[in-house]
Amino acid sequence: MLKNDLILRAAKGEAVERTPVWLMRQAGRILPEYRAVRSSLSGFIELVTTPHLAAEVTIQPVDLLGVDAAIIFSDILVIPEAMGLAYEMVEKKGPYFPEVVSSQADVDKIKIADAQSDLGYVLEAIKITKKELDNRVPLIGFAGCPWTIFCYMVEGSGSKTFSKARKMLFQEPAMAHQLLQKITDSTILYLKEQIKAGADMIQIFDSWAGILNPTHYQEFSMKYIKQICNAINEVPITTFAKGAYFALPSMKDLNCNTIGLDWNMDIANARSLYGDTKTLQGNLDPCALYGSYDEVKKETESMLDQFKGARHIANLGHGVYPDTDPDKVRCFIEHVKEYSAR
Repeated sequence: MLKNDLILRAAKGEAVERTPVWLMRQAGRILPEYRAVRSSLSGFIELVTTPHLAAEVTIQPVDLLGVDAAIIFSDILVIPEAMGLAYEMVEKKGPYFPEVVSSQADVDKIKIADAQSDLGYVLEAIKITKKELDNRVPLIGFAGCPWTIFCYMVEGSGSKTFSKARKMLFQEPAMAHQLLQKITDSTILYLKEQIKAGADMIQIFDSWAGILNPTHYQEFSMKYIKQICNAINEVPITTFAKGAYFALPSMKDLNCNTIGLDWNMDIANARSLYGDTKTLQGNLDPCALYGSYDEVKKETESMLDQFKGARHIANLGHGVYPDTDPDKVRCFIEHVKEYSAR
């Protein structure tokens, strides 16, 4: 039995003694202890694919920051790799795919991933992490939403516009749907195996939701998010769609427990939309953690006041930035705990 199940109760809309808190990208470059592990390896991908080390850095924020949940250290791009499209992680530049999907022949070559054989290293990392956490806090599993994965598979790297990916939606919509369905099928199988391995909760990230127009978002992203949410019913599920403020009303009917809000999304509007039907997660501006300790506390209180009385999991409105002072992160976490318990 979990010693701290606050985040699971909050996701289900059950009573909590205080607001639970964790951070996206909490296991990573803000921690010197993470950098020490990372520096001994050839690169990021080696860390992701080495289960005992992935488990070690997953647990670091629980020990060092006091968060109410761990999130397995991995990457959303393990899915395209498992589908036959290898990626590289270029230092200071981000992910790069030597080959991309640009034709029907390319789509035909893409396979539906076998989670156990193609992604067994993630599942092993989850098992190790669960054992070493010893029921202290829940473990969150995750995957990228199909549209976001599609962006990287078609574009080949990060982009401000993802114009190649969006061009395919206009020029080859049927082909785009075929690829999105393969990604969706792979993701569902992968998330179910994460749950079997021990994940207590699931989050799906639509990092590039905001670059789609509202019509395309419904057709090429929401359609597939719905499939994932309908397939995952064993544990609570969170959907985080960065920049998709226009899509919040349509998320009301999503079969998920929690809606993540980025820092540009209006809290009052979200509360009005969902009432007590969803838990809201977020949404402090990550840059607020660059302020003084007093400013961090002030911004934290302002956020918590706006969520007061609502189902809420405290978090940032996106991942914590790598040059953030860990002590400011601790200040945020500790103040959420102290202020929300009053």
